[in-house]
Amino acid sequence: MRLAEHVPPDKPAVVLHPSGTVVTFADLDARANRIAHLLRGHGVGPGDTVAILMDNNPHVHAVMWAARRSGCYYTLINSGLTAAEVAYIVADCNARALFASASVRQVCAELPDHLPGGLPQLTVIAEAELDGWLRYPDCVAGQPVSPVDCGEEGDLLQYSSGSTGRPKGIRRPRGGRRPATGARGTTPVFELVGVTEDSVYLSPAPLYHTAPAMWTMCAQSVGATTVVMQRFDAEQALECIQRYRVTHAQFVPTMFVKMLRLPENTRRAYDLSSLRRVVHASAPCPPDIKREMIDWWGPIIDEYYSSSEGAGITFIRAEEWLTRPGSVGRPILGTPHILDEFGAELPPGEVGDIYFDGGYPFAYLNDEAKTRAARSPQGWVTVGDVGYLDEDGYLYLTDRRHHMIISGGVNIYPQEIENALLSHPLVVDAAVFGVPDEVMGQSVKAVVQLTDPLLAEGERADAMADELLTWLRARLARYKCPRSISFEDELPRTDAGKLNKQPLIAKYSAALR
Repeated sequence: MRLAEHVPPDKPAVVLHPSGTVVTFADLDARANRIAHLLRGHGVGPGDTVAILMDNNPHVHAVMWAARRSGCYYTLINSGLTAAEVAYIVADCNARALFASASVRQVCAELPDHLPGGLPQLTVIAEAELDGWLRYPDCVAGQPVSPVDCGEEGDLLQYSSGSTGRPKGIRRPRGGRRPATGARGTTPVFELVGVTEDSVYLSPAPLYHTAPAMWTMCAQSVGATTVVMQRFDAEQALECIQRYRVTHAQFVPTMFVKMLRLPENTRRAYDLSSLRRVVHASAPCPPDIKREMIDWWGPIIDEYYSSSEGAGITFIRAEEWLTRPGSVGRPILGTPHILDEFGAELPPGEVGDIYFDGGYPFAYLNDEAKTRAARSPQGWVTVGDVGYLDEDGYLYLTDRRHHMIISGGVNIYPQEIENALLSHPLVVDAAVFGVPDEVMGQSVKAVVQLTDPLLAEGERADAMADELLTWLRARLARYKCPRSISFEDELPRTDAGKLNKQPLIAKYSAALR
């Protein structure tokens, strides 16, 4: 049996953009099976971990499917990390194999200096030469294309972004499913948005993140074509939709902002009529930005809330959201609970820590203390988000617990302020955080990226800051408004759209000393 065996073998499984490289379903099957035999021949089997250090290229899906068909865990590593950061993950997950791409050859060459225990027993690099490493695809040329014999399929062992410390490995028990081609059923969200064999699914983000990896594989498992952007670009995303007649896509809010900030004539130049449903997640979307997107693309922009841990999932369709702006929906996996600082459950409308029961089981790899800390006395699980439920069970996010500012004893949630800033037509990105204040403990600081960097130079910067403060004061209580606004050419976001505020906090806190 092969992946999506009811699909014509010459149908594209993966299309890379802008290179135009195509991997058919037959190609993907054959490549995955050859790599699976390579793993087996080097003693890598069920329960072992395969690390994957690759950019978006024609080979990454084959490696993921090979690991799943071999009963292995597969760990996707950010291709932008340093050798020391990569080595930490390789060692922490006890990888028995490591697959890399030519773009990270230098990092791979430096890895032995950071791995006292040595490299994994199997190291493979795609389309490049490196001493001691096998070259792919040459190394699998003689391997059979038949499936390996394996008792149960493997699973993703993903690492968190590490924005509040070192990345945490998130390990779920293998589900006992036979790999029969390695095609597990689709996700609950996919079923709700209607991804089927005739869909064309656009993935604009790096595949080393949880959702892009899982969702593209789910698309392939039902026979849909996946269009993978090698790097996100706002106009190129529109080009992809038009060229490949994309029906479904997943974005993060910063991508929406960048597309909305394109010139009007550019936005209107592309035919987007093929779109059926679009989903966004990963980071909160400012309500004004989402309204603008719905005005542009129509009421097809749905939203889900979850985490790499899979503690729970909520979902809201665009039509529902328009009547409940700001909500991330009702649960489709697990049951949410809102708890106060003492672990007591709060009534609707009151803000507290978000916990779920009934989600996917998981543990933080090699860290029992973190696993325990994420659970309430009732056994419910949190990933550190804060929010509330309304009377009808719709969930609203207010921020993450570690982002909260306490100024003069008052809790201030930066997300609300960031949303207001992002609604300004000259703002591309915004970060709000607390900096030390001798009187108030913390004061509110904002850092903004503008559509035109020249607006942040010289006297124009002061005028722009005043304009933004006036904008905020018309929309927020005075105590929530920043004491000052600074400007940066770009804010430190991950490719998954998550904002890493730590460098900004360090920079602007140090400036006060």
